[in-house]
Amino acid sequence: MPELIAPPVKETTEVHYPKVLKPLLDPIIENFLQYSPGKLVELVKQHGSPLNLVWPHAFEANAQALQSVLKKHDVDYAIFYGAKANKSQCLLAAAASSGIGTDVSSLFELQAALRAGTTAQHLCATGPAKTTAFHQALVQGGSLICVDSREEFSQLKALFDTTPTTAKARVLLRYRPTSCPASRFGMGADDMFQCLQWLTESRESLHFEGFHFHLGGYGYETRVQAFREVTGFFDAAREMGLDPVMIDIGGGLPMRYVDPQEYDSFLQNDNNPGHYQNRRVPNSFYPYGSSLTACQWLDLFLESEHSPGKTIAGYLKSQHIKLALEPGRSLVDQAAITVFRVTRTKQLADNKFVIFAEGSSFSACETWFSSEYLVDPVLITSKDSRQVPMQAYIAGHSCLDDDVITHRLINFETTPQTGDLLIYANTAGYQMDLLENEFHRHPLPRRLTATCCTEGNYAFTPDY
Repeated sequence: MPELIAPPVKETTEVHYPKVLKPLLDPIIENFLQYSPGKLVELVKQHGSPLNLVWPHAFEANAQALQSVLKKHDVDYAIFYGAKANKSQCLLAAAASSGIGTDVSSLFELQAALRAGTTAQHLCATGPAKTTAFHQALVQGGSLICVDSREEFSQLKALFDTTPTTAKARVLLRYRPTSCPASRFGMGADDMFQCLQWLTESRESLHFEGFHFHLGGYGYETRVQAFREVTGFFDAAREMGLDPVMIDIGGGLPMRYVDPQEYDSFLQNDNNPGHYQNRRVPNSFYPYGSSLTACQWLDLFLESEHSPGKTIAGYLKSQHIKLALEPGRSLVDQAAITVFRVTRTKQLADNKFVIFAEGSSFSACETWFSSEYLVDPVLITSKDSRQVPMQAYIAGHSCLDDDVITHRLINFETTPQTGDLLIYANTAGYQMDLLENEFHRHPLPRRLTATCCTEGNYAFTPDY
């Protein structure tokens, strides 16, 4: 049964928003934090720390927004949610209810997506290391298979030689754009043409549907160039008698965690060695204050020139090609918050302060990638707390010296005390569960699905 949470008559807690790198918050989540912080304390007491609250309404809003851009440009499209961004089952269900597909990279993600209500025909499988069992499930269900290499092509073809079936494998060929020649993913021109030739000889078992690529970084310009390159193969495939209908541009759409101006100000004024307890500024960060939203990015991509006098949207329509994309992080924008309970605050020998949180950096994992999560936490304290300002970094509860949630020295207007809560916003995209484990035999953090019942009322149910 869901646990119904309604706003209390009187709160015994206070909410403190950070002055620097203040998180952008979904209005429903902000309303919950502002008016029901005491109930958040109760949830942590019941389910432990850290606690992940997942908000599928935000996912559905993101999916609708991207679909609106694509409809505005009047292009045929397919969206596949990059399931690797988060392990939440309710977000997979949100993808199904939003009418979009799911991008799966393992047999286990495939099974989870099917349980959530997505049909096998609306699954697209990426990744270079698909097993035979994964291939078999994809073929049997009629899912799209992004073939990463000639070797994978041969393995997939061999499947039909050893296990006769009436089903055909729906195939995309993964291209390695010229901008990333050293990447281990995808195929260069020679291998692409070889696979196209093989496809003309394997029509009885392989149904060729188009091309796929995926690039690192978050610039739409690199996708535009890769798209232009792929269309050359598209023309060649049609000349060979094949009938491709799709170009899949992968993911990498940006999103905003903090206000862009505040983010730029932080990088210019406050991002120096003196603001880190280890006196080391990371070499790179995710663009937390992106100048573009995902929808603006997609708009610019579709409006970009494909060829003289023709935009990418115009090319897609004139050639009757479906545009596919695989957003992960941008679809789960605002779809989760992660709550850590404070164990204690300790003054160190060098006059620095450290806040120990009940939980580890494996549940807020940016520091493990030699970077930082440039979003400051919201603090929930008891009303009895003394408003004593302090500056501290935040560490996990393990015996590892590297178990640091943030090396940055964060300014608090009220000193966190035992039992207070630190709320990290917008953690659904690779943050909350990518590296989670049971180190020291602590159980894995719990996930709860948050549902808005009526205004100011929320139900929380286990998210399996």
